[in-house]
This record gives sequence, C-alpha cells and structure tokens, in this order.
Amino acid sequence: MTTTSRAPANLQLRAATVEDVPPLLAFIAELAEFEALSHEAVATEEVLAEQLFGPSPGAEVVMAEVDGAPAGFALFFHTFSTFLGRRGLYLEDLFVRPAFRGCGVGRALMVHLAGIAQARGCGRFEWAVLDWNEDAIRFYRSLGARGMDGWTVQRVDGQALHALAASAKAPPSD
Repeated sequence: MTTTSRAPANLQLRAATVEDVPPLLAFIAELAEFEALSHEAVATEEVLAEQLFGPSPGAEVVMAEVDGAPAGFALFFHTFSTFLGRRGLYLEDLFVRPAFRGCGVGRALMVHLAGIAQARGCGRFEWAVLDWNEDAIRFYRSLGARGMDGWTVQRVDGQALHALAASAKAPPSD
C-alpha cells in the first residue's frame, strides 16, 4: 500500500462479533510474534469467545477491514480514575498488519476509539507501548499522546498471582 496520511476510502471499522474470533486470534498471534512474546500467547478461540462475547464481556474489539480483508484490530476496556471520578478507556492492543501500515488504518482506529471515549464521557484514553517500539512511539506522539514519566507498570501473574491470592488463607507473618 502507498503511504498517505488518510485512511483508504475502502476502510471499514466495526465492532467485532463472535464470528471475528478466528481472525482476531490470528491477529493476536501476529502481534505476539512481532513483540517476541509468542510463548505468552495462549488464548484460544473458546476463551476469546467467552471473554469477549459471553454474558460478562471483559473487553471490546474494533475490527479494521480494507476491501473486506482483515487489516487490524483494537481491543479496549474501561478503567476508572479516582482522581477524575470518571471512567477511562484503556487500549490493551492495537495491531495493523504490515501490508496495511502507513496508510492510515492505525490512525483511523485511534480516532475511532477517541470518539468512543468522548461519547461515553471518559476522562482519559490511555495505553502502554513497548519502550523499544520507536515507530509506535512516534506514531502516538503524532496523535498528541504524551508519555507518563515516573510511572511504571506492575504485574502479578502466574505462580505469583496464585501465591498472592492464597496468602489470604494463611495467617499473617510478622
């Protein structure tokens, strides 16, 4: 595709449906490979269908298609800011297939999500980016995003998550 600042006229953004689970899982695998994290990508079609389209969805997905072909996706959910007293929109993942990069698909997804955030009364729209992904950082800065210096992401997962939850059952140690 040629590089332009505008999205192609044949770009369609739409809310994902359960029928989009297979291409979504393929996108996730491609994203994991790009981030050298394929070993962490353990989601299955069944898990995604339940978690995204079951009775209590944990996130929402916007699919991007160019000429009907899957071009990218954005997965997001709501957070809450105690300081603002309002919810926020958190972008967990944005991915555009390499063949569709540079033609405005990513920007169209971000503009779409910003519109959702405003329509829902969100006080902020935020996400994390890998510090080595200079292309993504430049892209986000071009949209007006700023880095949150002084903040670092913390995570408890796997065995540490299990141990932390289990510690509620054990008597406190001195």
